[in-house]
Amino acid sequence: MWRLLLVLMLFAPLAARSAEAVDVCFNYGCAGGSRVAFSDARLREVRALLADASDAAAERDAIAAAVGRMYRIAAGQSPIGADRAGNYLDGGVVGRMDCIDHSTTTGRFLALLESRGWLRFHRVAEPARRTRIIFQHFSAVIEETGPAAPEPERERDHVPLSLTRCDCQNDEEFPRIREPEMQPPQQVARRFAVDSWFVEPGEPAVLLPLQEWMNGEGPNVQ
Repeated sequence: MWRLLLVLMLFAPLAARSAEAVDVCFNYGCAGGSRVAFSDARLREVRALLADASDAAAERDAIAAAVGRMYRIAAGQSPIGADRAGNYLDGGVVGRMDCIDHSTTTGRFLALLESRGWLRFHRVAEPARRTRIIFQHFSAVIEETGPAAPEPERERDHVPLSLTRCDCQNDEEFPRIREPEMQPPQQVARRFAVDSWFVEPGEPAVLLPLQEWMNGEGPNVQ
């Protein structure tokens, strides 16, 4: 008997590591929450989606699918199975998720993948927010870890040219404005929104370059 107890004590930490628990939130603004468990078998399913990615682009596709699979698993253990794409198809039901619920929960799913070492070409970044008049939208974000891309060239400032054309009586009233010195392009990390708010539970998350997402790109859902 003591030998059996010794074996159980030795392998208990390994068993604990084989499963993961993640808190998901819902009911808008993370007003409600549940803890869901990802068993070793379920985690192998998720791992398999990421294992064959040979470059960053392939890994992004795999991340979108893996997040969808994790939502499918979580939906079987929590009220978020009632959630629908957008905000208006599930009004009033327990388990509905707005963009705050999604960005928070998706960020936790991504953190699990990262903690396991399954993301080889990306890291988890801070969530992003975009604003349109009075509306705000949030998303989880990943950042590519490979060589950074050159920063897009910015337009030259045409204010000095405009001042030379204006009908000014006394140009001494205006400060002297020098043409900005041209700087070499800076290297910026490529970031991508991972937005599960657009889709039904279990479907691959929408993954877009962050700047496109900030400009309002994404499926037309409400």
